[in-house]
Amino acid sequence: MTEQPASAHADSADVGGGAYAAAGVSIDAADRAIDLMKGWVEKARRPEMIGGLGGFAGLFDASALTRYERPLLATSTDGVGTKVAIAQLMDVHDTIGFDLVGMVVDDLVVCGAEPLFMTDYIACGRVVPERIAAIVKGIAEACVVAGCALIGGETAEHPGLLDPDDYDVAGATTGVVEASKLLGPGRVRPGDVVIAMEASGLHSNGYSLVRHVLLAPSDRGGAGWTVDRHVDEFGRTLGEELLEPTRIYAKACLDLADRTETHAMSHVTGGGLAANLERVLPEELSVRIDRSTWTPQPVFDVVRRVGEVSQADLEATLNCGVGMVSLTAPESVDTAISVLAGHGIRAWVAGEATVDPEHGGRVRLEGQHPGW
Repeated sequence: MTEQPASAHADSADVGGGAYAAAGVSIDAADRAIDLMKGWVEKARRPEMIGGLGGFAGLFDASALTRYERPLLATSTDGVGTKVAIAQLMDVHDTIGFDLVGMVVDDLVVCGAEPLFMTDYIACGRVVPERIAAIVKGIAEACVVAGCALIGGETAEHPGLLDPDDYDVAGATTGVVEASKLLGPGRVRPGDVVIAMEASGLHSNGYSLVRHVLLAPSDRGGAGWTVDRHVDEFGRTLGEELLEPTRIYAKACLDLADRTETHAMSHVTGGGLAANLERVLPEELSVRIDRSTWTPQPVFDVVRRVGEVSQADLEATLNCGVGMVSLTAPESVDTAISVLAGHGIRAWVAGEATVDPEHGGRVRLEGQHPGW
């Protein structure tokens, strides 16, 4: 872990730090945050990880890659968008790490790559040690779920640039895939079946729209709800629903790729289902998605109805209940759904890839969700 005590930068005979604290940066608070996060970081290790907190760089033993004939390294970086605003309103900070890890590792895994390690970056207006430790706790726990090591990180205090209780998070991950097992458009065939994997909720995209519709005051076009408002459709408060952590599909998708004839996968993030699935389609094929095969979770319908958001806008912004999809050979469908069920993920057949010279490379959503 590259995070090191801030006091390590000071002269050993005169620790100092008073002038920096007067400027709004607390060395003592940073050191306390590191002490609090150490135990969580330790849980997110892999055998290949070398060293721990305090170094300038995270180290990972690459000799493990010698078992590959032609290893391809894959990398991904992302954040969680304005979902951090919900965490700050709720004063709940130990789940946003799942959103961060989910955003980066599941972008990586769609090409068949196993995530190896991850680094994080937290920018804040003021270091509150318990809050920073809670954020890192969530990141570390999510890394365990994804199977990758938390190998490095940085916490930066930005007084005057961010308000004291504001923060943002970002991360990057690196993984590896055997070249012969690389998934993508080049492997997709006519007749491949679209297997949809259920989302846990909104995940980490479209929160600017959701916050505007539900939380903005009426004079700004919103419903003026508060995060502590109980919503019957959710069976819990609005804040609890909006803070539902992103589902992490990494281990399930790697298992799927290993045990079935799966040719491509798509992580459904910003832009929605159709736009993201189109990213892994060859030009000569199109896909028809049947909306009647699933009912999105209530939060999507609430946003649609309360905000009078068109279905086209909703589908171009939110995942609408599908967090990941695969394009899988028809003879592997039953096995695929069983594999995913074994990982606790509900999955179903939502469409099929067909030859379509006129509309090649496009995804069409047809029919309607039950109850909509």
